[in-house]
Amino acid sequence: MRPTKGRGAPFDPPCRYASQTYEPVDDGWDGGQQPAPTTRVEVEHAKAVLTRNRSPDVPFDRSVNPYRGCEHGCIYCYARPTHAWLGLSPGLDFETRLVAKPDAPELLRRALAKPGYRCAPIALGTNTDPYQPIERRWRVTRGLLEVLSELEHPCTITTKGALIERDLDLLADMAARRLVHVQISLTTLDAALARTLEPRAAAPHRRLALIRALHEAGVPVAVMIAPVIPVLTDHEMERLLEAAREAGARSAGWILVR
Repeated sequence: MRPTKGRGAPFDPPCRYASQTYEPVDDGWDGGQQPAPTTRVEVEHAKAVLTRNRSPDVPFDRSVNPYRGCEHGCIYCYARPTHAWLGLSPGLDFETRLVAKPDAPELLRRALAKPGYRCAPIALGTNTDPYQPIERRWRVTRGLLEVLSELEHPCTITTKGALIERDLDLLADMAARRLVHVQISLTTLDAALARTLEPRAAAPHRRLALIRALHEAGVPVAVMIAPVIPVLTDHEMERLLEAAREAGARSAGWILVR
């Protein structure tokens, strides 16, 4: 199976809930390179956007995902199987057939205004990266942060996207009121390996620059070494921590690949 340039998955394994599946077979007649898949974005008008979590091994109890799927295309992403709920594949579909939730900021506002709501940090970037490339156009994450800032509600952000720099003004203002904490995900310092594992995410040196920019703006920032892949990246742990500390990270976490 030939890799697809700029994508993590080389093909589309069948959706686990599909009643019918197909398997491509090379009969020798089509020897040419298939065109690269383009990114398509559909709109979802959700009824709710605040998700509750009761899993004991996850360190937050509520989250908001502005998108479904992720254009970063990380081959190890644990969220890939969730695309089956849309009748889509966890392979190329997960990184090329994306869903935006433009109503998310207003839905979040309504959720936080409900009687009996009890405040606790909301995690952004759990099943999708809130600063993946399509955020440049759709600005759903920016809208969520504006609501959280206005209502003085705390949040955490986990990302490997360089687009977070666009929102430094808003993040710095929220940080001054102790409303935000950012985690930059860093897997490896090897640029070639990163291009294979995370084809459309920011390069490792760019993520270190993000840590530095956030730190200099007064935004509390941590490095999340995730995932740690035995044999492939685990030997880099100390170098990753040293590089992140020098860039301005003041705490760290790690997650073993699942």
